[in-house]
Amino acid sequence: MGNNKLKQISINPKLIKLKKIIILILAIYFSTMLKAQQQLTKDQQEVHQTVINFFGALSNRDSVSLKNNCTADILLFEHGSTWNADTLILKAITLNTATDFKRINAFDFINTTVANNTAWATYNLQSEITRNGKQSSVQWMETVIATKEKQKWKIKVLHSTLIRRS
Repeated sequence: MGNNKLKQISINPKLIKLKKIIILILAIYFSTMLKAQQQLTKDQQEVHQTVINFFGALSNRDSVSLKNNCTADILLFEHGSTWNADTLILKAITLNTATDFKRINAFDFINTTVANNTAWATYNLQSEITRNGKQSSVQWMETVIATKEKQKWKIKVLHSTLIRRS
């Protein structure tokens, strides 16, 4: 009979842990790359631009531009209240008389879906706001429903959840 000897293999637990960490890092890297490479459709890009323009109008205290980016019957769900365009204009533009007012918005669009003439987009919004000599940073997670009217996307519903205010 042959001299069959079993060799004992010793596996270093640190090496196994290192391999797991490398696999995790690679998985995160490639999933990020896949997300970054997704191409947006023309409609998705236009919906994003409508949202950006809407908040740009708030930043510029421009009620005409604000109304141009939303439907006449827009509903906003903000802090547990239901607002319309007139309420938003009153609270964010008319009563905002600070001479040093400045608002800078940054968006991180999470998901945007378009089906015919309706779209819904979810995004994180961070705004840096200066008013009456005080600076604050506010973060929201928001979802809009937009409809296409005469070949232009307009916000019909905006639901806002406050994440953090500092």
